[in-house]
Amino acid sequence: MAERYQRHSAAAAAWIRKLTLAAVLLAFGVVVLGAYVRLTAAGLGCPDWPGCYGHVTPIGAERSVADGAVLPGAPFNATKAWHEMIHRYAASTLGFIILLIAATAIAARRESTARARYASVLLAVVVLQGTLGMLTVTWQLKPSIVTLHLLGGMTTLALLWWLWMWRREVDPDRRASASIGQSISFASVHARSRAWVWARRLAILGLVVLACQIALGGWTSSNYAAIACPDFPTCQGSWWPTMDFRDAFVIWRPLGIDYQGGVLSDPARAAIHFTHRLGALVTTCVLIAAVVAALRQRDRVRARIAAVVVLLALAAQLTIGISMVLKGFPLWLATAHNAGAAFALLSVLALVHSLRMRPLPS
Repeated sequence: MAERYQRHSAAAAAWIRKLTLAAVLLAFGVVVLGAYVRLTAAGLGCPDWPGCYGHVTPIGAERSVADGAVLPGAPFNATKAWHEMIHRYAASTLGFIILLIAATAIAARRESTARARYASVLLAVVVLQGTLGMLTVTWQLKPSIVTLHLLGGMTTLALLWWLWMWRREVDPDRRASASIGQSISFASVHARSRAWVWARRLAILGLVVLACQIALGGWTSSNYAAIACPDFPTCQGSWWPTMDFRDAFVIWRPLGIDYQGGVLSDPARAAIHFTHRLGALVTTCVLIAAVVAALRQRDRVRARIAAVVVLLALAAQLTIGISMVLKGFPLWLATAHNAGAAFALLSVLALVHSLRMRPLPS
């Protein structure tokens, strides 16, 4: 009986892991698709939800237009409608996979109650994310909702990635460090532990700062402020352009306004873009400090590898961001900038995960 239960638990864990990996890949795609929809101004390609002009697919709406029907909302654009609906189809598929993960984890809760609770929280986040997706459309691309929707997508991706990295066994790096030798002094052990504490704190700080920077990026995009500074490293030919910070960060504005294309003045948009650039500078400094601290953990192979990946992700994201400005904000680079943010988030989470356990005394 016990052997049968163990086989069942192992099978459930393996099934959850496979589903989670599929969900991670799909969630990454959904985040990038969402950015593409936003950048192609297709967010209101289907002004209703969850359908498209009352139809399951844009084909039905297109046939209605061909039959002479007048559709409610914005004029029908087949290309934008397909962009929006493909994103919705992908997001719905992701939600279904997460539902399967939660159901499997709850069914196997005797094996891991913590994993079951975690999967339930993940499912709740997805439900909230679906609600934000609906409000994004029905509230006509309200910047605060669009930004929250982006953060919800990134949070879903992060939770799935952390679930996939979940390990029950003792960290191999810890086992390796415990077998290095028995002659290390107490002072050496204490120094290693203190270095680990600093590395872990810097990695967590890097994650928090990166999350704030992603939120700033979402606010920049949802307010159409990317083009407010068309040059680099200056902004509008100045190191300190005319900016309106008071109007730039008003979180809540009235309903009933179509926010597609943005409603802010140029100085307000410049303030948002400029703040995002400053945030990139702060994020870079913090992540480099975290990378250096992790590279000093010589008995932690995974942490050192994760640190190198973080450094590569950071370099790629900075290169994409600067190139995007210098090349006039082409669509492919702007989309890649969102993908780079998602990849940077995954790499920093991997770094935090690799530093989650205190080094064992040798």
